[in-house]
Amino acid sequence: MVEVTLWGSLGAIAGGKSKIEIEAKDIRELFRKLAEQYPGFEPYIDRGIAVAIDGVIYRDTWSKELPQGAEIFLLPRLAGG
Repeated sequence: MVEVTLWGSLGAIAGGKSKIEIEAKDIRELFRKLAEQYPGFEPYIDRGIAVAIDGVIYRDTWSKELPQGAEIFLLPRLAGG
């Protein structure tokens, strides 16, 4: 089980929660379970969500393991212009 902090609009999708606990061994499983529990996550996953593990941001690295006790943040992809 890992504790995940949901940043920005992602918290609203999870019923206003800023932190959730979920059983996942890697980023792929985390995203799959989030989409199952909170269907509103799927469009964000499709657009891209950055995952920060202990201060290091991972993008498009779905096989990255989620270590127990790690600080995990999910951040929606930002568009700039």
